[in-house]
Amino acid sequence: MLLLKIKQMVVEYGEKIVKEGLVVATWGNISAREEGEDIFVITPSGMNYMTLEPEDIVTVDINGKQVCPGRKPSVETPLHAAIYRARPDVGAIIHTHSTNASACAAARVDIPCIMEDLASMVGGPVKVAEYALTGTEKLAENAVKALENRNAVLLANHGVVSVGRNLEEAFKISLLVEKGAEIFLKSRILGGPVSLDEEEVKYLREFYIKSYGQK
Repeated sequence: MLLLKIKQMVVEYGEKIVKEGLVVATWGNISAREEGEDIFVITPSGMNYMTLEPEDIVTVDINGKQVCPGRKPSVETPLHAAIYRARPDVGAIIHTHSTNASACAAARVDIPCIMEDLASMVGGPVKVAEYALTGTEKLAENAVKALENRNAVLLANHGVVSVGRNLEEAFKISLLVEKGAEIFLKSRILGGPVSLDEEEVKYLREFYIKSYGQK
């Protein structure tokens, strides 16, 4: 029953990323898992987010192998699997092609940590992973390397990947990265962005984790 609930949430967030303009048509992908589990669920390859049903969401293991019969999983399943293997703290991953963040990915320019909300939720700059072809293990390897312990990474000439403890957090990070990319691009017109220093980023991240919201 819990797995079905997670699949239902993936369907809901698929609709959200379309409505927020984070993806176009069938591009991008979403996955989620229960804490501590070595399986996860992921959106199917090439299907319309607005018509997805929970039974369309695919179950795979931590190595990206499909464990139940059903739809063909996203071509980016190796990317999601690699992040889950590297980051036990991650419970959800959202890969989008939002315009401003993708512009930075196309230019292969990091999004600096110029806003407090990026520091709080991403934990630092959004770095660009070295280019590799879609769906390859090399793309997955490069993304994990550039992601490190932060919560977002740009895929060169491709898009952005946001991770979180759950789908709500990963979705919020997707929105913040796109907003941060837009602010970064506009601030360059005004003379150049000023990044927060490492100690400021560390303080804001720790405050968010330990004190922000209703505990």
